[in-house]
Amino acid sequence: MRILVTGGAGFIGSNFIRYMLSTYPEVQVVNLDLLTYAGNLENLADVQADSRYRFLRGDIASERDVDRAFSLGPYDAVVNFAAESHVDRSLHLGVDRFIHTNIAGTQILLDALRRRGGGRLLQVSTDEVYGSLGERGRFSEDMPLAPNNPYAATKAAADLLVRAAVHSHGLDAVITRCSNNFGPYQFPEKLIPLMIANALEDRPLPVYGDGRHVRDWIYVEDHCRALDLVLRRGRRGAVYNIGAGNEIPNIELVRRILRLVGKPESLIRFVKDRPGHDRRYAMDAGRLRRELQWTPSYQFDDALRLTIDWYGTHREWLDHVRSGEYRRYFEKVYGGR
Repeated sequence: MRILVTGGAGFIGSNFIRYMLSTYPEVQVVNLDLLTYAGNLENLADVQADSRYRFLRGDIASERDVDRAFSLGPYDAVVNFAAESHVDRSLHLGVDRFIHTNIAGTQILLDALRRRGGGRLLQVSTDEVYGSLGERGRFSEDMPLAPNNPYAATKAAADLLVRAAVHSHGLDAVITRCSNNFGPYQFPEKLIPLMIANALEDRPLPVYGDGRHVRDWIYVEDHCRALDLVLRRGRRGAVYNIGAGNEIPNIELVRRILRLVGKPESLIRFVKDRPGHDRRYAMDAGRLRRELQWTPSYQFDDALRLTIDWYGTHREWLDHVRSGEYRRYFEKVYGGR
């Protein structure tokens, strides 16, 4: 199998590339990534010398860059991780970049697939397109989309463009919507790595509002296994929710991290809530379990310990990300090419 992965230098994308290369000896991967603030080639330093892997710097919202990537094909599949994904940035720094990448970029990718071919498209989306839940119930694939922040709105728009391409042009595509991920190589503006990093350094742990916002967590490797199954066996045009059923209020999660790191709860600082902060997410992954026999391999507490251990033993990676040093890795490895 030959795969084009877009956004493969990010957190989930890099874990997916590593998973595929380690699981399938015959797989070949081309990684197209613009290397914006969260794109980090240090995430893939351990596969850089693998002859089955190739990196290409480019923007999925650029027809020229996408055509250049497709010229390295043909591909059996295209997996689209490329997205601006941080809610706070969409709220406070403007939505233009989110529209550019998440909406325009998805359409340019769809157009390239129609022109050039490329096998199946796997559009990697998010549970946030559904909006917010009350105290009960779970998101199902048949629920209406009701995004409550600019990031989620652009991801919902991208999903609808993929759906339209399936029904209007016969494109072979599937969509996945996953709950909150955690694990190695996650950019430290996200909740779990931010709390781990601050706790390790005895810095305050900022918690929005009352801390009772509930998220459904999944270890990134379990997400990657689900993506692999959907890519290979999912029904054309179908949407698959991915979630491990680990619903935890943010404040309880922060307390667990502090206990595991051995630091006091006095480090917790409650801060002003962000606008439009969805109260609860929870995923019904029954379709994925029934049709593709997927189940998570990791218990939440075990995976959280693994994640804390990873950040504790990868301080150099963390320092590079927070200082911006990771941006120099591209020039070091590719500058002379």
